[in-house]
Amino acid sequence: MKLYIRQKVFSFRDKFYVKDEYGEDKYYVEGELFSFGKKLHIYNLAGNELALVHQKVLSFMPKFTVEINNTVICEIVKKVTFFKPKYIVNGLGWDVEGDIFAHDYVITSGNRSIVSIHKQWMTWGDTFELDIDDNENEIVALGVVLAIDTVLDANNN
Repeated sequence: MKLYIRQKVFSFRDKFYVKDEYGEDKYYVEGELFSFGKKLHIYNLAGNELALVHQKVLSFMPKFTVEINNTVICEIVKKVTFFKPKYIVNGLGWDVEGDIFAHDYVITSGNRSIVSIHKQWMTWGDTFELDIDDNENEIVALGVVLAIDTVLDANNN
């Protein structure tokens, strides 16, 4: 299953739709403008919250959690490195590999691909293609990708 994230270039707080491979809206993501740490809510089109991506503020390196039904599913931690960013997904046994700066990376579990992420160039705003291996991991994979993208955006600004 493929999902597409197209973020608006000029926006005070994050608000965007996640589209399916047919160009139809599938999820809605909305950030909180005034919150202690970055928070992104993932909703279905009926307005029901499916997940919360939440930044842990009091940490040396960026840390995010993905929560579903008020239960922490995983924690995304940026590791200290000198040349290229490295992320660990605690709680799921997932690894992040590839060129994260170029938004061209893969999240794996063992030797199985969970999701591959590719940035589409020459588009207005940032557009990312997520190729998710299993529908069961769709919401969690989306949350992990949003957390990594939030850290990259913060470093670029």
